Amino acid sequence: MKNILVITASIFGQDGQSSQLVNRTLEQLHQSHGPTRITHRDLAAEPVPHLDADRFGAFLSNPDHRDHNQQQVVAYSDSLIQEIADADIIVMGVPMYNFGIPSPLKAYFDHIARAGVTFRYTENGPVGLLEDRPVYVLAARGGMYAGTPNDSQTPYLKSFLGLLGLKDVHFVYAEGLNMGEEQKEAALQQADRSIETLTA
Repeated sequence: MKNILVITASIFGQDGQSSQLVNRTLEQLHQSHGPTRITHRDLAAEPVPHLDADRFGAFLSNPDHRDHNQQQVVAYSDSLIQEIADADIIVMGVPMYNFGIPSPLKAYFDHIARAGVTFRYTENGPVGLLEDRPVYVLAARGGMYAGTPNDSQTPYLKSFLGLLGLKDVHFVYAEGLNMGEEQKEAALQQADRSIETLTA
């Protein structure tokens, strides 16, 4: 049985287009792999706290000298990382807000990027410590951005996930969703075809 970690961040919850693309991906993965075990982290419904000096200080502190609050911060981060470590497949729903990723997703990333835990520094640069596995990114956008300088999401997500050791990253784009019903329908149909091909 495949363990799938689902990460969503749409402010519209299950009604969001990125969340619906995630659901279609899960249906296809179930058809391809049989029974699956799903862990769903909805960052819009249960946001991860944004990184501040105290939380970052907890990550850097000596484990033997952490106070109660620091222990809680690190334990929370450890639990997020463990979810990834336990997953065979990661499915991410990523809407575009103001040319970037949702801020709760950035906060989540800040809690799973831990030097010495999920990556390490070397003389040749950082090296990811997580075992590679498939990551499906379902990107829903109101305009047309893929392949243009305004697509800040794709290079950022590739770089960040690569930092952790996750390099088998697959993007599915549904674009122009706010550019009329005809364009929206065509984009969603194309996304469905891409999902079916990727997960076969």
